[in-house]
Amino acid sequence: MTLEAEMPEPENHDDGHDHRDDHGRSRGDDHGRDGSGGRTRGRRRRSPWVTVPVGVVLGLLLIAVLTPLTVGARVWYQARQDERPRSDAIIVLGAAQYNGQPSPTLRWRLQHALDLYRAGVAPAIVTVGGKAPGDNYTEAGSGRTWLVEKGGVPAGRVVAVPLGRDTLGSMRAVGAEFDRRGWSSAVIVSDPWHGLRSKKMAADHGIEAAASPTRSGPSVQTRETQFDYIVRETGAYLSYVLLGKSVRVPDETIRRINIDPSRAPSPPVTDPPPSR
Repeated sequence: MTLEAEMPEPENHDDGHDHRDDHGRSRGDDHGRDGSGGRTRGRRRRSPWVTVPVGVVLGLLLIAVLTPLTVGARVWYQARQDERPRSDAIIVLGAAQYNGQPSPTLRWRLQHALDLYRAGVAPAIVTVGGKAPGDNYTEAGSGRTWLVEKGGVPAGRVVAVPLGRDTLGSMRAVGAEFDRRGWSSAVIVSDPWHGLRSKKMAADHGIEAAASPTRSGPSVQTRETQFDYIVRETGAYLSYVLLGKSVRVPDETIRRINIDPSRAPSPPVTDPPPSR
Protein backbone atom coordinates (compact mmCIF):
# COMPACT_ATOMS: atom_id res chain seq x y z
CA MET A 1 0.00 0.00 0.00
CA THR A 2 1.37 3.35 -0.96
CA LEU A 3 1.54 6.40 1.31
CA GLU A 4 -0.83 8.36 -0.88
CA ALA A 5 -3.49 5.70 -0.52
CA GLU A 6 -3.35 5.82 3.26
CA MET A 7 -4.02 9.56 3.56
CA PRO A 8 -7.69 10.55 3.70
CA GLU A 9 -8.93 12.90 1.10
CA PRO A 10 -10.09 16.37 2.38
CA GLU A 11 -13.78 16.85 2.68
CA ASN A 12 -15.31 18.81 -0.10
CA HIS A 13 -18.92 19.97 0.18
CA ASP A 14 -18.98 21.18 -3.34
CA ASP A 15 -21.55 19.19 -5.23
CA GLY A 16 -19.70 19.75 -8.41
CA HIS A 17 -22.04 22.40 -9.74
CA ASP A 18 -20.95 25.97 -10.43
CA HIS A 19 -23.45 28.30 -8.74
CA ARG A 20 -23.05 31.19 -11.14
CA ASP A 21 -25.49 32.76 -13.50
CA ASP A 22 -24.98 33.52 -17.14
CA HIS A 23 -23.17 36.78 -16.27
CA GLY A 24 -20.61 35.05 -14.11
CA ARG A 25 -22.05 36.28 -10.78
CA SER A 26 -22.61 34.00 -7.84
CA ARG A 27 -26.26 33.39 -7.08
CA GLY A 28 -25.58 34.21 -3.42
CA ASP A 29 -24.88 37.79 -4.52
CA ASP A 30 -28.44 38.22 -5.68
CA HIS A 31 -29.52 39.24 -2.20
CA GLY A 32 -26.63 41.66 -1.65
CA ARG A 33 -25.30 42.79 1.68
CA ASP A 34 -24.85 46.22 3.21
CA GLY A 35 -21.73 47.46 4.93
CA SER A 36 -22.79 46.00 8.25
CA GLY A 37 -23.17 42.54 6.92
CA GLY A 38 -26.95 42.56 7.05
CA ARG A 39 -29.06 41.93 4.03
CA THR A 40 -30.68 44.98 2.54
CA ARG A 41 -34.22 45.11 1.33
CA GLY A 42 -35.55 47.44 -1.27
CA ARG A 43 -37.26 50.47 0.36
CA ARG A 44 -39.14 53.19 -1.41
CA ARG A 45 -38.19 56.66 -0.24
CA ARG A 46 -41.05 59.09 0.41
CA SER A 47 -41.08 62.17 -1.70
CA PRO A 48 -40.24 65.44 0.13
CA TRP A 49 -43.34 66.89 -1.54
CA VAL A 50 -45.31 64.65 0.82
CA THR A 51 -43.23 64.65 4.00
CA VAL A 52 -42.65 68.42 4.18
CA PRO A 53 -46.33 69.48 3.99
CA VAL A 54 -47.29 66.77 6.48
CA GLY A 55 -44.62 67.99 8.89
CA VAL A 56 -45.79 71.59 8.53
CA VAL A 57 -49.41 70.64 9.20
CA LEU A 58 -48.47 68.58 12.25
CA GLY A 59 -46.33 71.45 13.55
CA LEU A 60 -49.17 73.94 13.14
CA LEU A 61 -51.58 71.61 14.89
CA LEU A 62 -49.13 71.21 17.76
CA ILE A 63 -48.79 74.99 18.09
CA ALA A 64 -52.57 75.42 17.94
CA VAL A 65 -52.99 72.99 20.82
CA LEU A 66 -50.03 73.95 23.02
CA THR A 67 -50.42 77.74 22.79
CA PRO A 68 -53.87 77.97 24.45
CA LEU A 69 -52.84 75.39 27.03
CA THR A 70 -49.73 77.40 27.89
CA VAL A 71 -51.64 80.68 28.14
CA GLY A 72 -54.36 79.02 30.21
CA ALA A 73 -51.71 77.73 32.61
CA ARG A 74 -50.27 81.24 32.90
CA VAL A 75 -53.73 82.69 33.61
CA TRP A 76 -54.24 80.06 36.30
CA TYR A 77 -50.82 80.68 37.85
CA GLN A 78 -51.14 84.46 37.86
CA ALA A 79 -54.56 84.22 39.49
CA ARG A 80 -52.95 82.60 42.51
CA GLN A 81 -50.34 85.31 43.02
CA ASP A 82 -50.79 88.25 45.37
CA GLU A 83 -48.14 90.77 44.39
CA ARG A 84 -47.76 93.81 46.65
CA PRO A 85 -44.57 95.68 45.80
CA ARG A 86 -44.18 99.26 46.89
CA SER A 87 -45.65 101.25 43.98
CA ASP A 88 -46.68 104.72 42.89
CA ALA A 89 -50.39 103.91 42.90
CA ILE A 90 -53.05 101.22 43.20
CA ILE A 91 -55.24 100.83 40.11
CA VAL A 92 -58.81 99.66 40.65
CA LEU A 93 -60.24 98.35 37.40
CA GLY A 94 -63.85 99.28 36.80
CA ALA A 95 -66.93 97.12 37.20
CA ALA A 96 -70.64 97.79 37.22
CA GLN A 97 -72.16 100.69 39.15
CA TYR A 98 -75.83 101.35 39.71
CA ASN A 99 -76.77 105.02 39.61
CA GLY A 100 -73.65 106.01 41.47
CA GLN A 101 -73.51 103.04 43.83
CA PRO A 102 -70.74 100.48 43.23
CA SER A 103 -71.95 96.98 42.44
CA PRO A 104 -70.83 94.17 44.77
CA THR A 105 -68.00 93.31 42.37
CA LEU A 106 -66.76 96.90 42.34
CA ARG A 107 -67.12 97.21 46.12
CA TRP A 108 -64.97 94.12 46.66
CA ARG A 109 -62.28 95.66 44.46
CA LEU A 110 -62.51 99.00 46.23
CA GLN A 111 -62.28 97.37 49.65
CA HIS A 112 -59.22 95.38 48.58
CA ALA A 113 -57.59 98.54 47.24
CA LEU A 114 -58.40 100.29 50.52
CA ASP A 115 -56.70 97.48 52.45
CA LEU A 116 -53.61 97.79 50.25
CA TYR A 117 -53.57 101.56 50.73
CA ARG A 118 -53.79 101.21 54.50
CA ALA A 119 -50.99 98.65 54.40
CA GLY A 120 -48.73 101.23 52.77
CA VAL A 121 -48.45 99.53 49.37
CA ALA A 122 -48.96 102.85 47.55
CA PRO A 123 -49.73 106.46 48.53
CA ALA A 124 -52.53 106.89 45.98
CA ILE A 125 -55.46 105.00 44.45
CA VAL A 126 -56.58 105.33 40.83
CA THR A 127 -60.16 104.37 39.99
CA VAL A 128 -60.85 103.56 36.35
CA GLY A 129 -63.83 103.16 34.05
CA GLY A 130 -66.27 105.14 31.94
CA LYS A 131 -70.01 104.74 31.62
CA ALA A 132 -72.46 103.02 29.33
CA PRO A 133 -75.00 104.96 27.24
CA GLY A 134 -77.74 106.21 29.53
CA ASP A 135 -75.66 106.00 32.71
CA ASN A 136 -75.50 109.05 34.94
CA TYR A 137 -72.28 108.11 36.67
CA THR A 138 -68.98 106.62 35.65
CA GLU A 139 -67.38 103.61 37.26
CA ALA A 140 -64.32 105.68 38.16
CA GLY A 141 -66.38 108.45 39.76
CA SER A 142 -68.52 106.01 41.73
CA GLY A 143 -65.41 104.25 43.00
CA ARG A 144 -63.72 107.50 43.98
CA THR A 145 -66.78 108.68 45.92
CA TRP A 146 -66.95 105.38 47.81
CA LEU A 147 -63.27 105.49 48.75
CA VAL A 148 -63.50 109.06 50.01
CA GLU A 149 -66.85 108.86 51.76
CA LYS A 150 -66.92 105.24 52.94
CA GLY A 151 -63.24 104.43 53.10
CA GLY A 152 -62.00 107.68 54.57
CA VAL A 153 -59.23 108.14 52.02
CA PRO A 154 -58.23 111.80 51.59
CA ALA A 155 -59.72 113.19 48.37
CA GLY A 156 -56.29 114.25 47.17
CA ARG A 157 -55.12 110.62 47.32
CA VAL A 158 -57.80 109.25 44.98
CA VAL A 159 -57.58 109.93 41.24
CA ALA A 160 -60.54 109.11 39.00
CA VAL A 161 -59.88 108.28 35.34
CA PRO A 162 -63.45 108.12 33.95
CA LEU A 163 -62.55 106.71 30.56
CA GLY A 164 -62.74 103.31 28.93
CA ARG A 165 -65.51 100.77 28.41
CA ASP A 166 -63.09 97.84 28.61
CA THR A 167 -59.67 97.09 30.07
CA LEU A 168 -57.70 98.21 27.03
CA GLY A 169 -59.43 101.57 26.78
CA SER A 170 -59.01 102.14 30.51
CA MET A 171 -55.32 101.24 30.43
CA ARG A 172 -54.69 103.70 27.61
CA ALA A 173 -56.22 106.45 29.74
CA VAL A 174 -54.38 105.36 32.88
CA GLY A 175 -51.07 105.22 31.01
CA ALA A 176 -51.55 108.81 29.90
CA GLU A 177 -52.41 109.87 33.48
CA PHE A 178 -49.32 108.11 34.82
CA ASP A 179 -47.15 109.90 32.27
CA ARG A 180 -48.62 113.23 33.27
CA ARG A 181 -47.93 112.60 36.95
CA GLY A 182 -44.53 111.04 36.47
CA TRP A 183 -45.63 107.67 37.87
CA SER A 184 -44.28 104.39 36.56
CA SER A 185 -45.40 101.54 38.83
CA ALA A 186 -48.73 100.22 40.06
CA VAL A 187 -50.54 97.35 41.73
CA ILE A 188 -53.65 96.35 39.79
CA VAL A 189 -56.77 95.26 41.67
CA SER A 190 -59.23 93.13 39.72
CA ASP A 191 -60.60 89.58 39.63
CA PRO A 192 -57.99 86.78 39.89
CA TRP A 193 -58.30 85.60 36.29
CA HIS A 194 -57.90 89.11 34.95
CA GLY A 195 -54.37 89.56 36.31
CA LEU A 196 -52.30 88.31 33.38
CA ARG A 197 -54.12 90.30 30.71
CA SER A 198 -54.33 93.52 32.74
CA LYS A 199 -50.61 93.37 33.56
CA LYS A 200 -49.76 92.89 29.88
CA MET A 201 -51.91 95.85 28.84
CA ALA A 202 -50.46 98.02 31.58
CA ALA A 203 -46.91 97.14 30.54
CA ASP A 204 -47.72 98.00 26.93
CA HIS A 205 -48.74 101.49 28.13
CA GLY A 206 -45.62 102.17 30.13
CA ILE A 207 -46.66 100.93 33.56
CA GLU A 208 -44.60 98.46 35.56
CA ALA A 209 -47.51 96.55 37.03
CA ALA A 210 -48.12 93.89 39.65
CA ALA A 211 -51.45 92.25 40.42
CA SER A 212 -53.22 91.79 43.75
CA PRO A 213 -56.61 90.22 43.01
CA THR A 214 -59.74 90.07 45.10
CA ARG A 215 -60.84 86.68 46.39
CA SER A 216 -64.57 87.39 46.42
CA GLY A 217 -67.21 87.45 43.74
CA PRO A 218 -68.81 85.20 41.13
CA SER A 219 -65.55 84.44 39.35
CA VAL A 220 -64.27 82.30 42.24
CA GLN A 221 -67.45 80.62 43.46
CA THR A 222 -67.19 77.15 41.90
CA ARG A 223 -64.67 75.11 39.96
CA GLU A 224 -66.92 75.22 36.92
CA THR A 225 -67.07 79.02 37.11
CA GLN A 226 -63.32 79.25 37.53
CA PHE A 227 -62.74 77.03 34.51
CA ASP A 228 -65.14 79.14 32.46
CA TYR A 229 -63.28 82.32 33.41
CA ILE A 230 -59.90 80.76 32.61
CA VAL A 231 -61.14 79.77 29.14
CA ARG A 232 -62.56 83.25 28.52
CA GLU A 233 -59.43 85.00 29.73
CA THR A 234 -57.23 82.70 27.64
CA GLY A 235 -59.15 83.72 24.54
CA ALA A 236 -59.13 87.39 25.56
CA TYR A 237 -55.37 87.36 26.16
CA LEU A 238 -54.64 85.71 22.80
CA SER A 239 -56.99 88.15 21.06
CA TYR A 240 -55.08 91.07 22.53
CA VAL A 241 -51.59 89.70 21.90
CA LEU A 242 -52.28 88.46 18.37
CA LEU A 243 -54.85 90.99 17.13
CA GLY A 244 -54.47 93.95 19.47
CA LYS A 245 -58.15 93.73 20.43
CA SER A 246 -59.79 93.72 23.83
CA VAL A 247 -62.48 91.13 24.49
CA ARG A 248 -64.91 91.90 27.29
CA VAL A 249 -65.30 89.19 29.89
CA PRO A 250 -68.53 88.86 31.93
CA ASP A 251 -67.62 91.33 34.69
CA GLU A 252 -66.96 93.94 32.01
CA THR A 253 -70.34 93.53 30.35
CA ILE A 254 -72.69 93.66 33.34
CA ARG A 255 -75.55 96.04 32.73
CA ARG A 256 -74.89 99.23 34.70
CA ILE A 257 -78.47 100.37 35.30
CA ASN A 258 -81.86 99.23 34.12
CA ILE A 259 -83.30 101.75 31.70
CA ASP A 260 -86.96 101.82 30.72
CA PRO A 261 -86.88 102.39 26.93
CA SER A 262 -90.25 104.17 27.11
CA ARG A 263 -88.75 106.93 29.24
CA ALA A 264 -86.15 109.45 28.24
CA PRO A 265 -82.94 109.15 30.21
CA SER A 266 -82.30 111.63 32.97
CA PRO A 267 -79.84 114.43 32.30
CA PRO A 268 -76.32 113.14 32.88
CA VAL A 269 -74.62 113.96 36.13
CA THR A 270 -71.00 114.84 35.69
CA ASP A 271 -68.48 113.34 38.06
CA PRO A 272 -66.11 115.72 39.76
CA PRO A 273 -62.85 116.12 37.82
CA PRO A 274 -59.88 114.04 38.99
CA SER A 275 -57.93 115.68 41.76
CA ARG A 276 -54.60 117.08 40.75
